[in-house]
Amino acid sequence: MTEADDKAGQAQSLVLVTGPSGAGRSTALRVLEDLGYEPIDNLPLSLIPRLLEGPPIQRPLALGIDVRNRDFSVAGLIELIDRLTASPDTHPEVLFLDCRPDELIRRFGETRRRHPLAPSEEPALGVQSEIDLLVPIRARANVLIDTSDLSPHDLKAEIARWFDRAAGGRLAVSVQSFSYKRGAPRGLDLMFDCRFLRNPHWEDRLRALDGRDQAVVDHITEDPRFPEFFARVRDLLLFLLPAQVAEGKSHVAIGFGCTGGQHRSIAVAEKMAKELAEAGWQVSKRHRELERRSAGSATAQGDRA
Repeated sequence: MTEADDKAGQAQSLVLVTGPSGAGRSTALRVLEDLGYEPIDNLPLSLIPRLLEGPPIQRPLALGIDVRNRDFSVAGLIELIDRLTASPDTHPEVLFLDCRPDELIRRFGETRRRHPLAPSEEPALGVQSEIDLLVPIRARANVLIDTSDLSPHDLKAEIARWFDRAAGGRLAVSVQSFSYKRGAPRGLDLMFDCRFLRNPHWEDRLRALDGRDQAVVDHITEDPRFPEFFARVRDLLLFLLPAQVAEGKSHVAIGFGCTGGQHRSIAVAEKMAKELAEAGWQVSKRHRELERRSAGSATAQGDRA
């Protein structure tokens, strides 16, 4: 083992758990504690670097962060994520717990809790304000879990699927699509460019559809270059993923990009996720630009309401 390998093995593992209030952050921290993490909630952002000074803590850390943290700001949290990612002494992951606005409002109504961003107003105002505020943080997430329809038991199982370090070497694979115009997502381990494939955007009948629609898939896969491209990337991934397990990684993020993130990248990501799942890998899918569109629609609906 080289000195660099030894230092990498000593890097402090930590999970930054965040998301809108009511989405399940406290539950997630309890689950991570059961999985062997040391949980710390609402530590001021300015104190987190000091916590990580010195030799690594023996247990991985789970740090709960939301708008109630003292000195919280979106810019401050993004700066912290970038600083931790750049440091060879830490191995950070961002777990973002998401939830639909209507479900968050229902949860606040059931518990009769006041929203931290609107303590003297209706919870709906605080819910929408916080969702809008956290959009840049959501985009930085390594793991995104929508808790809208999850019971506490389901949420526990989902978190264990991603973060159980004693799960016998199970590797969680995240397959993502994105638009190069908006930049590549942070935290990708492998990235592939799909912009050379036939673009459905130039077909009027396909423009409004996305890469999950069969007509779009057919248009892309009929490109003569598609079969060889897909086969080569699939074989490369099936070669690399066992090596990632041997290296001790808990999850790998794979990105497919195109110009708008609506057609080619989604179609390839969907097809690749299916192939990897059929090969026995634990796979989740994420389409960043579709998420942005959904978030925008939710905001517009909130404004109309």
